[in-house]
Amino acid sequence: MTRKITAMRQRFVDEYVVDLNGKQAAIRAGYSVNAAAGQAARLLIIANVQEAIVKAKSKRIERTKIDADYVLKRLVEIDEMDVIDILHGDGSMRAITDWPVCWRRTISGLDLQEIMSGDTQTVLRKIKWPDKVKNLELLGKHVDVQAFKEQKQLTGDLTVTNLIADISKRNAENRVVLPKMTKK
Repeated sequence: MTRKITAMRQRFVDEYVVDLNGKQAAIRAGYSVNAAAGQAARLLIIANVQEAIVKAKSKRIERTKIDADYVLKRLVEIDEMDVIDILHGDGSMRAITDWPVCWRRTISGLDLQEIMSGDTQTVLRKIKWPDKVKNLELLGKHVDVQAFKEQKQLTGDLTVTNLIADISKRNAENRVVLPKMTKK
């Protein structure tokens, strides 16, 4: 049975789930600035503090409705964004109100510049959209496809004894024997 958490530790937990920064959470909870990092490290290994953090995170998920499924769904939406969704057939841009919701939620910048040259007016539009490569990396990590992890092929019998024997054999083969020194 876990002991009840103290008020000070609960304050730390409440602050910790804000940004998952132990040192800052300890400071905001009222611990000394000088000792905050060490105090946070100690608090984070205490069983009832860990349980309280798990509960607080679960409550946040319930409250915000943002969980792993939500994150994965949004990453897939970003991956499936196609520029044709916001352009007319002639390459001109559709009105922003006609864009799919995913585009309106996801772009990180939109620059419009009107350039006058004599009697003609040109509108230059720049759209900054999400980094698709980074998005794919996040998707790969989320679904654990291991697409971005280095893999090493291991063959043969991998018992600890055989590993140690193999390393010892290679060390012996690479050892340089120096001639013995004699005293004069």
